[in-house]
Amino acid sequence: MLAKRKMPSGVLAEKIGISPANLSILKTGKAKAVRFSTLEAICKALDCEVGDILEYRTSPEGEDQGASNNDKRH
Repeated sequence: MLAKRKMPSGVLAEKIGISPANLSILKTGKAKAVRFSTLEAICKALDCEVGDILEYRTSPEGEDQGASNNDKRH
């Protein structure tokens, strides 16, 4: 959507009030979570719907999606 809107990442980061580094984490799919307020701000800035910027991907087999071993309760 950034390319479609011809908007540099830095401009979007400034418009939505997050750092360019945090926006990069969101863009690369490395974020563990995103706040609804951030998602809303991105959609407003890019004049798009959530489905235009998010997609569902399954995790690679064997990747632990739960708590780490230190966090598991017995």
